[in-house]
Amino acid sequence: MASDHSATAHSPTTHGHADAHAHHDAHGHDAHDVSKSVRKYMIIFGALLIGTIVTVLASYIDFGNASYNIAVALFIAIVKGSLVAGYFMHLIDERKLIYGVLGATVFFFAGLMYLTLWSMEPTSLIHIKH
Repeated sequence: MASDHSATAHSPTTHGHADAHAHHDAHGHDAHDVSKSVRKYMIIFGALLIGTIVTVLASYIDFGNASYNIAVALFIAIVKGSLVAGYFMHLIDERKLIYGVLGATVFFFAGLMYLTLWSMEPTSLIHIKH
């Protein structure tokens, strides 16, 4: 009677199938999920390639002022950097705290860029001599 209990409890077909099913549920990686992820990464890669082409084309356009040219280049770089950080570094799935830190970084970077451009103007306070 004990052998009947052990044979049904540890049957290779039911135990192996249960392990495979539990392993699938724990990680969620089947062929459909992987192909969906690869497709998403290829779309982001294509967007980054298009962004690079737009960056090169925008470098040949004179927007009338060096500040405008720099602003356009920084905007394109921010979009491309956001794609890389969001999808390849998986920040799109993270908590709001990380977005807050990222937002603060962008804010201070923009402030430093503004100060740099402002200091290059001949009428800024730095260039006024007494």
